[in-house]
Amino acid sequence: QVQLVESGGGLVQPGGSLRLSCAASGFTLDYYGIAWSRQAPGKEREGVSCISSSDGTTYYADSVKGRFTISRDNAKNTVYLQMNSLKPEDTAVYYCSAGVWAYGLRPDDYDYWGQGTQVTVSS
Repeated sequence: QVQLVESGGGLVQPGGSLRLSCAASGFTLDYYGIAWSRQAPGKEREGVSCISSSDGTTYYADSVKGRFTISRDNAKNTVYLQMNSLKPEDTAVYYCSAGVWAYGLRPDDYDYWGQGTQVTVSS
């Protein structure tokens, strides 16, 4: 069964850090680009970051550039999103998605989606 499972979310104070994980099962991530997106209550889903399958090229939305880092460990079939200097406006459900040779933040380019993990930034 093809599955993406996010983990690592939680409650953190402003300025804090979290590392999200996206573990794939039922398929290997080697040929898949991976993206992270998020959706806050009452808002549309927003692409956050992506990483290519070929050479690990990364891209970040302006809202997270310099604070978030995406990485992948194909041996562990897992992708990570390190989030530093978190702000209250980062509060959202975070989703990972996978698409064959995908790159960019267009949802239509991705075939598999996880169920999401909640990140809450609050004092």
